[in-house]
Amino acid sequence: MDYAKYAQLEIEVDDRIATVTINRPDKLNVVDARLHTELASIFTDLQRDRDVDVVVLTGAGRAFSAGGDIEWMQDAIDDPESFDQTRDEAKRIVFSLLDLEKPIIAKVNGHAVGLGATIALFCDVIFASEKAKIGDPHVSVGFVAGDGGAIIWPQLIGYARAKEFLFTGDLLSAGDAANMGLINHAVPAEALDARVDEFAKRLRNGATKAIRFTKIATNIALKQAAHAAMDASIAYETISNSSADHAEAVAAFREKRTALFRGN
Repeated sequence: MDYAKYAQLEIEVDDRIATVTINRPDKLNVVDARLHTELASIFTDLQRDRDVDVVVLTGAGRAFSAGGDIEWMQDAIDDPESFDQTRDEAKRIVFSLLDLEKPIIAKVNGHAVGLGATIALFCDVIFASEKAKIGDPHVSVGFVAGDGGAIIWPQLIGYARAKEFLFTGDLLSAGDAANMGLINHAVPAEALDARVDEFAKRLRNGATKAIRFTKIATNIALKQAAHAAMDASIAYETISNSSADHAEAVAAFREKRTALFRGN
C-alpha cells in the first residue's frame, strides 16, 4: 500500500502493526479540510493493506487532536455549500472506522477534543496519557455534535452522562474517563508508548483472524446505531453551520472574546 499521498497523516508499518500519526503538531493536530479528507480515506486503505493486522492511531507532539480548525470553520460559514463535502467525509470517517476489521488502538498522547475525541472513541481499545483530557465541546462553538459524538458517547457511558458532557462541552481528565468507562486505560505519560506497544504486539501475535471476526461481530450493534442516527446527526450539524450562534462563536474565538449566544 502506498501511503505517500497523505500529507497530514504519517503512516509507518512495522512487523504487521501500522502506526498512524496525526501530524500537525504546530496546530495541536486540529482538523482542517485536508486532514479531514485524509481521515475519510485512511481507514479504508488500512483495511485493504494485506501487510497490516493491527493499527495504532496517535497524534504528533502535545495533542492527539484538539478538534476542528477555527479557520476551516470560518471557511464553511463563508461558503456553506463547502460543508457538503465535510458532511460526506464525516460519514465516511465514522463508517470506515467501524468497517475496519483490524483492531485499532487509540494512543491518546494528549488532549482529544471534538472530532479528535470522536475518532478516539470509535477506536476499539483506548489508552490515554494521564495528562490528556477528552471532551466534545461542539456546543461551545454553536455546533451540533453531529459528526459521531452524539452516537458514540451514549454507547460508552449511557445517555444521562453522555448528554451532560455533550450539552456542556466539559473536558474530562483521562482518569475520570477511564473510571466511567469512556476509555479503557489512563496511564502515566512516560508509560504510554510501552503499554500500547505491548498491547499491539499481543494482538499481532494472537489469532488475528479470530480477533478480526470478533471485532466484526461486536461492531454489528454499534454499526446499526450509527446507521440509524448518522444521517440525522450530520444533517443537524449542517443546519447549525449556518446558525447565527455558530458564526458568533467562531468570530468570538478569532477575536479572543466571550461569545454572546442568542439561541439563533
